[in-house]
Amino acid sequence: MKKVLPNNLPPKPTSRKVAELISSLVIVLTIVALAFITGVTVPQDNSTASVGNFAIYKGNAERGGAALMFNVYEGSDIVMEILSILRKYSAKATFFIGGIWAENNREAIVAILEAGQELGCHGYLHKDHAKLSLEQNKEEIVKTNRLIKEITGKTVTLFAPPSGSFGENTEKACRALGQKMILWTKDTIDWRDADPALLIKRATKDIASGDLILMHPKTQTIKALPEIIEAYQHANISLLTVSEVIG
Repeated sequence: MKKVLPNNLPPKPTSRKVAELISSLVIVLTIVALAFITGVTVPQDNSTASVGNFAIYKGNAERGGAALMFNVYEGSDIVMEILSILRKYSAKATFFIGGIWAENNREAIVAILEAGQELGCHGYLHKDHAKLSLEQNKEEIVKTNRLIKEITGKTVTLFAPPSGSFGENTEKACRALGQKMILWTKDTIDWRDADPALLIKRATKDIASGDLILMHPKTQTIKALPEIIEAYQHANISLLTVSEVIG
């Protein structure tokens, strides 16, 4: 005998419902992906956001000056060439020194100071300061500043966190140690890109008083530096130390 199926069986999912389910899944995955990308390209947590106002990204525009900044963990020979170029143009700059580099390049540290340039701290081992405890932040700064003072007799009051990474503990360490935390207005990204024209473009786009221009002792930086200096001087903006520009 033929079996008769009941007429009230639940309907099979329609293709429309399946499509809606897939669409919802795609949206969720997209949101997760965007959140991940944002977290990777712009590292920032609650503690970083809370100290954003403490960090200095730009100087005082009314002073009519800008500052060239060199983060130094290498290249003593290139540092000497940079000093020569600065001397030629009667320009000033601030050199943020990595402590481990300073250990073996004491003569270069003295030469920077004797050339009338400014010294700042860039930590001792180029660590990610956003991930360090309060005591670890202090240790990186104190160890480097003590070394610089031992070499030059000068007290350092500026700190540039490696890779621009900082957190609440970094701010607390700087406040406790009397340090101003310096970031940048313009980043040449010369540590990555070797095209001098590209570095010049990044450093001189929308030139303004108060600019803090970040560089490193690289061969491509030496090639770009004269034109960068000339561009600011042509705009009647003096190239001063960071302390002079933010003061």
